[in-house]
This record gives sequence, C-alpha cells and structure tokens, in this order.
Amino acid sequence: MLTLALAAIAVVYLWRCRQLPGSRVAAFLGGIATVWLAIGSPIATLDHELLTFHMVKHLLLMTVAAPLILMGTTHSRSCSGRWMALCWLAGTCTVIGWYIPATFQLALGSQAWHNVENASFLLAGLLFWLPIVETRAAEATHRPWSAPVYLFLATMPCDVLSAFLVFCGRVVYPSYLTAPRRFSLSPLEDQEFAGALMWVAVTFIYLAPATLITLRILSPRGEHSHLRVSA
Repeated sequence: MLTLALAAIAVVYLWRCRQLPGSRVAAFLGGIATVWLAIGSPIATLDHELLTFHMVKHLLLMTVAAPLILMGTTHSRSCSGRWMALCWLAGTCTVIGWYIPATFQLALGSQAWHNVENASFLLAGLLFWLPIVETRAAEATHRPWSAPVYLFLATMPCDVLSAFLVFCGRVVYPSYLTAPRRFSLSPLEDQEFAGALMWVAVTFIYLAPATLITLRILSPRGEHSHLRVSA
C-alpha cells in the first residue's frame, strides 16, 4: 500500500512538474525513494529488533528525505525569525519527544503509534529544513548568520541525546532486552552504536551546510554583496 501511494505521488509530480529542471526532479524522486527505504523496506521491520535500525529510519526521514523533497518542490522566499524558531522547535521537540522511553515504547508496541511516529519525523524534517531550503540569497545578505546559527543550534539537542545513549551504561528501552539478537550485538552495544551513529550523522549533515554557508558569507564576494545591500 505504501509503495503504491509513493509511486502515485511520484507519477503525479512528474506530470505536474515536468517543466522543472532535472536537478529538482531528481531531488524530489530521491526524497520519495528515501521515504520508501525508511518505512517500506526491511529497515521498517528491523527497527523492532535493533535500535540502530530505528535510528537509521529516523535519520533517513528527517535529514535525507525531507530536504530532498523540499528541494524538488519549494520556491525561494523569505522566512521570518519567528518562523525559523518554530521550525527549529518542531524538529528538536520531535526528536527528543519520541526518544523519551515512555513514548518510544508506545510506538514500538502499537502499529498505529508507530505510523504516527514515522509521519511526525517526516513532517518535522520538512518543517526543520524549510527555512534553509527556502531562504533567498537576497535575504541571506540581510541576515547572513541566521542559517549557520540555526543549523549549529540544532546539533546541540541531538548531541546531548546521542551522548546519553552512548555513555549512560544501561539499556534505556526495555523492548530491546528481549528482541532477537542480530549481528552479535548486545542490547547495550546496539544502543551505543545507535547513539554514535546519530552523533556523527547529525553533526555532519547539519554542520556541513552551515560551514559552506559560512564560507560563502566570509568570501570577498559575500562581503561585497552585504555591503551593497547595507548601502
């Protein structure tokens, strides 16, 4: 059912947006394919057995599928500071909220809540990346540091969560204590690996574009552009 739905979305997109540049079409289709990989492939079943696969699914939805879909659908426009704050909170609260043991266990024990969890990660990812993808070059000269600061601050809650999973020394989610063992990983080793994966992936995915934007701001061309707008 999910595969058919995603295929239908892709067909409608190709029909409605056939005049778009190939790069945007490829980005959107890549995002749809990533959604299927996260919740329609075997990863979707293995996340009940290993926290690592659960983490991979969330990373795919929020940090890969969401920005790719936006790059294939959005147009440049301005984003207010209040709007950026709301998008930041949506992404952060979704990640922290679903990794609270009570809500995490709820999603593992109920398919309906599991579907809600998946949908909320994709939606939160779309909201989180919206200010970055939609920010116009002209606006970047008015508030040049908003995007790098936005991305840098987003790494901090994720780093705290991942560090806790790596160093707490106990299994946080009881369901994985009785789950089938794969790849010779103990529940604690699985949790530590999942935390480390989140730590590395989020740091790279968020800070890489922040670094590129910062370099563009600090380049002579960026400085001259900023001076012209100020004048």
